Amino acid sequence: MRIRDTLTGEKRRPDTSGTVGIYVCGVTVYDEAHVGHARTIIVFDVLRRYLQSRGATVKMVQNFTDVDDKIIERASAQGLDATELGGRYITRYFEDSDALNVMRAATYPRATEHIPEILEMIQGLLESGAAYVTRNGVYFAVSGFPGYGRLSKKRTEELRSGARVQVDEHKRDPLDFALWKFAGSGPFWESPWGSGRPGWHIECSAMSLKYLGESFEIHGGGRDLIFPHHENEIAQSEAFTSKPLARLWMHVGMVTIGGQKMSKSLGNMRSVRLALERWGPNVIRLFCLSAHYAKPVDHSDELLRGITSRWRQAEAAYHELLHMAGCDGIPQGYLRTWGAKSHPEPGKSERVPRTTPPSTGRLFGDPVRRAVEAFDGALDDDLNTHMALDAFFGLVRAVNATASVPAVQAPTAGDAQDVLYWFNRMAWVLGLRMSEVPDADIPGIREMINGREELREQGRYGEADRIRDGLSRTGIELVDHGSGTVWIKREHIAAEQAGTG
Repeated sequence: MRIRDTLTGEKRRPDTSGTVGIYVCGVTVYDEAHVGHARTIIVFDVLRRYLQSRGATVKMVQNFTDVDDKIIERASAQGLDATELGGRYITRYFEDSDALNVMRAATYPRATEHIPEILEMIQGLLESGAAYVTRNGVYFAVSGFPGYGRLSKKRTEELRSGARVQVDEHKRDPLDFALWKFAGSGPFWESPWGSGRPGWHIECSAMSLKYLGESFEIHGGGRDLIFPHHENEIAQSEAFTSKPLARLWMHVGMVTIGGQKMSKSLGNMRSVRLALERWGPNVIRLFCLSAHYAKPVDHSDELLRGITSRWRQAEAAYHELLHMAGCDGIPQGYLRTWGAKSHPEPGKSERVPRTTPPSTGRLFGDPVRRAVEAFDGALDDDLNTHMALDAFFGLVRAVNATASVPAVQAPTAGDAQDVLYWFNRMAWVLGLRMSEVPDADIPGIREMINGREELREQGRYGEADRIRDGLSRTGIELVDHGSGTVWIKREHIAAEQAGTG
């Protein structure tokens, strides 16, 4: 596998010989997470899943910024303590993340829980001359770090004149950034230099150092974090350790609406919670993976409706495979080979799969082989989820085409089970999850289908249709074949029924 490194612009191979440390910058918890946030975490979730599916052990760390001026202002406006407000949105974040079938990280450090580590790092930077104290706080001296600007590919002269640089007359250089801000109100802590709270950038440096060491494999986040956040992380971390912070830098493109970045500040936010209510987790994941991770993707009802249609085809293919394999409903072992536990033990790798598709008979062999090879090839080439989805849906089309062949040409149960193996593997890597029916309900469904068949044989089609309609209201769709009736459990997607997003 090769990933394009934002720092060098080259595709580089992650070192998977040991534990692959991945640090992802998380959300600032003063509001609901939006679909742009979801895209970033879903991309890194797929990266982690794919690495694990290939046998790597991954340690994912994702932080929460829970002390920030925006949090303090929002809490004050609502008459809340900043800690209370942050805790509320952290809880909601986990609810949304779990609903999106995102695997839990090994740890979710909070800035407020790592003040000692932050103070230790600032002290080290002061002692080395990389930082200095002013009347407003402690600042990092950018001029003393010669590589500043290499991540964002900008010269310091350009950055000094940029609109995002805050001018402070007490700083030596407009580019110098705060490590510690003096404050006597709101959340604050004592320090050797005066009471206050940490700057945004130092939080991530201190937490990544604690949980992943002085150098780790992959550092990621949204493209909007390249400057100033990640640029500043590199400067202060490498000034402190004299070692590269990360071997690979990976940045996810923005979610846009009408070509404009989705953000809280612009007021065009689509919250994850609302998106889940309208479209469900699988459609949202497919949307977030529908373009190469480094490129923007535009949020629109039209695109989401098209993705919903493709998901319906995948549901049909999965149940057709179950039918061919002799299963009645989703078996207990669905995806468990691939670690379907929502929150596997941190740092543990899932089962290593077979690396080449099995021989699956005359109808399945070539399409399956092509799909698996294309799927892995796409993800190996800079995590190209767009092409990986094309491969997955190529397998879906092959299965659905096979479902309509005469019974005498149908694949064997063994062939279908082999295809299920690869279907499940792709679905697990993509984080897709079929709707399940409780085992206790399956005999009743089968009984209703058998009763419907008897009514049809007797020519009592109106009564048979009422059984079909009754099942449909519970999300069970019936598909009649010459060899029998296949039932499909459909995920409830509110926007599909309403005809709008």
